[in-house]
Amino acid sequence: MSGTGCATWQPGYRALLDAGELSRRVEALWRLASPCRLCPRSCGVNRQEGLGSCATTTKLHVAAWHPHFGEEPPISGVRGSGTVFLANCNLRCVYCQNWDISQLPRNFLHHTMGPSELAEAMLDLQALGCHNINWVSPTHQLPQLVEALLEAAERGLSIPIVYNTNAYDSVEALALLEGVVDIYMPDLKYADPEAGSRYSRVPDYPQAARAALVEMFRQVGEEWVTDAAGVLRRGLLVRLLVLPNGLAGVEESLAWMAQHLSPRVTVSLLSQYRPCHWVERGRFPELARRITLAEYQRALAALDRHNRSEHTYVQPFFAF
Repeated sequence: MSGTGCATWQPGYRALLDAGELSRRVEALWRLASPCRLCPRSCGVNRQEGLGSCATTTKLHVAAWHPHFGEEPPISGVRGSGTVFLANCNLRCVYCQNWDISQLPRNFLHHTMGPSELAEAMLDLQALGCHNINWVSPTHQLPQLVEALLEAAERGLSIPIVYNTNAYDSVEALALLEGVVDIYMPDLKYADPEAGSRYSRVPDYPQAARAALVEMFRQVGEEWVTDAAGVLRRGLLVRLLVLPNGLAGVEESLAWMAQHLSPRVTVSLLSQYRPCHWVERGRFPELARRITLAEYQRALAALDRHNRSEHTYVQPFFAF
């Protein structure tokens, strides 16, 4: 599905800004942070006074920001995705490839930005020609991010917002992002609660992530809005990372999406798993290898059975 043309298309937050609604969303998100219920942990800390389970203050903890060309082609396009890598995380994945950003909060406790600084960074990314602003691991910093977006929008930001998340998101918080976020790009990590508990340290991952995907789907549906070059402007892209020994439950997740969302929801099937973090240090032997060709082929067969999206992306299998 194509957009309405480069000259007339605007991201949803522009309309919210014009209506005065974007500032109200900032206020509502801050209320969710005291006591904190921004994610399903609902740790209840007053984020104005304490750190909570994500070890994050009321400042923006940003590890890096720059044009990124490693996302799926409809996200990176030819000019890159304007990616903001947020520090810390609300999960503790034992195989996280970015564990030095997500699981070392002491390194970022004083590595902070204010909303005006991030607004400037996002405007710089737009000036560099990036197709979108891509918030990576945004869940635990939502009030700060939308506050920065408000200022950037007032100063002319007009490219889509990508919500690049592990999907362990509060439905209450996601509802406040309707119209703020143009592109949802969640992981769906596991179908089995035991896997979520063992490998990401949350016992309710499938339940919480599926509820989050239902809300994302309610907001943007199965259809894609793209520009003339095929770069995504609005839509949903669900990432499934194939894990060794079937631990991601790819077939079950695909079947659930087909039944409860739509078989036409766009999927990104990823084969890039490699042992990292605690797995690389000798723990969790069931994850201590890359996936096999047979595991990859089983995931492809499951995709063929359950998914009908014309936009679905399949990462090639690499024999390492």
